[in-house]
Amino acid sequence: MKFYSLSSEANRPCSVISFRDTTIMLDCCLDQTPTQHFLPLHLVPNQNCSNMSYWTPREADTPLEGELRECSSKVFVDSPPEFKTPTSQLVDFSELDAILVSNYLSILALPYITNQTGFRGVVYMTEPTMQLGRLLMKELVEYIERCPKPHVGSNWKQCLRLLPPPLCHAKMPHAWKHIYGAKDITEALSYVTIVAYNEPVNICGAVTATAVCSGFSVGSCNWLLQSHQHKVVYLSASSSLTTHPRPLNYQVLRSPDVLIVSSLIQRPPSNPDQMMNDFCGAAVHAVRNNGCVLVPCYPSGLVYDMLECNTCVTGCVLVPCYPSGLVYDMLECLVSQLDSVNAVHVPVYFISAVAEQSLAYSNIFSEWWVMCHIFSEWWVMCDVSHLL
Repeated sequence: MKFYSLSSEANRPCSVISFRDTTIMLDCCLDQTPTQHFLPLHLVPNQNCSNMSYWTPREADTPLEGELRECSSKVFVDSPPEFKTPTSQLVDFSELDAILVSNYLSILALPYITNQTGFRGVVYMTEPTMQLGRLLMKELVEYIERCPKPHVGSNWKQCLRLLPPPLCHAKMPHAWKHIYGAKDITEALSYVTIVAYNEPVNICGAVTATAVCSGFSVGSCNWLLQSHQHKVVYLSASSSLTTHPRPLNYQVLRSPDVLIVSSLIQRPPSNPDQMMNDFCGAAVHAVRNNGCVLVPCYPSGLVYDMLECNTCVTGCVLVPCYPSGLVYDMLECLVSQLDSVNAVHVPVYFISAVAEQSLAYSNIFSEWWVMCHIFSEWWVMCDVSHLL
């Protein structure tokens, strides 16, 4: 048995495991960190951005006219954003027999792997993962395509050593790729086969793969791989918190021969409860003084506890997050808190190009929810008047 990691980021997993003649990819996350080197996309023309001065290194042999701009003493690329995809140098994608996807965040790089690579295998995932992943890819494509750049710049990659930091520290920019299109999404999802929790799937007669609930988001799973000689557990993004998806299933994951852990998140050594109290105290103080609270964060269980603790409605709280997954917990807690303080007139804005579809899917995936949410009035959208 051989194992290859195709990603340099621990929380953006993409790996391959080989059992003799069977090759399986585990997740295919898309690394979006390269986008920090590009200028933002403006839906409305911005005069300040247009007035930014161009930047060109003095010793450059390659013409860079119009590719780089300077902002606040930093240099950015004025071109459509690019992304770091899983490397194909270690494994030939055409030799993959199967791809196992754990959650809707681990599907974004799928078109780069299945399309125009000679891929002939099968992609396994749960139905919520496919539908919510489709929405996330669709939203990403729409946000980029609706703000086209006048030109595409790539010559700056030829003189990377002459550029100022942090752009000069960019890793392997020649391997970065532009975002795919809507047709690429459809083609990639045509390889998908839907599986249910605890449903064994035979891969090439050599390995049996079983999706087990991970508790991270609706339809998310860990994978149990069993061959004639090995029991391998792939532990993807998981959560033991009590939220909207079914709880983490520990039983079948015990006593593996090999344990593969991915999607690691660094946690501070401080007490989470005390940190939550400190945050909520500061947030409530701000909104009571008619202020605004901006919380840019990765979607996780704690962010919804933050919203649940903030019951004051005189100010504004803005939480940027993905348009699916744990955002359902946020909406449920927020609507409940608004009702408890008799603030039913306060609107809740779910701003996303795919918001309507995301909420629609949340109503038809009842078998993937924890039981207490299946029969909840909110999940049949009795309180849809809150959402605008």
